[in-house]
Amino acid sequence: MNIFERKVYRRILGPVYDIKKENWRILTKKETYARVTKLTITETIRLNRPCWFGHLQRMEENRIPKRVLYMNLGTTRLRGRPINTWKDKVREDGRIVGGEGWQEKLYNREECKKPLRMARNHRILHMPME
Repeated sequence: MNIFERKVYRRILGPVYDIKKENWRILTKKETYARVTKLTITETIRLNRPCWFGHLQRMEENRIPKRVLYMNLGTTRLRGRPINTWKDKVREDGRIVGGEGWQEKLYNREECKKPLRMARNHRILHMPME
C-alpha cells in the first residue's frame, strides 16, 4: 500500500529539475514524504485500528461482527512462525497510542478518541523511511 501511495504522490508532484546534473528526475522516498504533510496510509490505518476495536467492544454480544472477532475455528496453525492476527496488531497499536490501560478507555467513546487525536497530532506512529 505504501508503494502505491508513493506512486500516486510522485505522479501528483511530478518530476523535479536537478540543477547540478541539469536533467529531470523522480523524487526519492524521503523527498516525497518531506513534501507531503499528510499521514501515510499505514499510519492512518494504525491510528484507526484501536478505534474500530473499541467500536466492536461496545457492541452487544449477539452481534455478528463481535462473534466473528472472538470466533474459534478449531483448526491448528501451520508450522513455522505464527501469523499475526488482527487482534495482535490492535494490541500493538493500542500500546503505542494509548499507553498502559488503553483497553479500559475503549468503553467510553470520548476517552478512546483523546489518545488517538494526540497520536495523530504528534505523529507518534510515524515510521521513519530507511
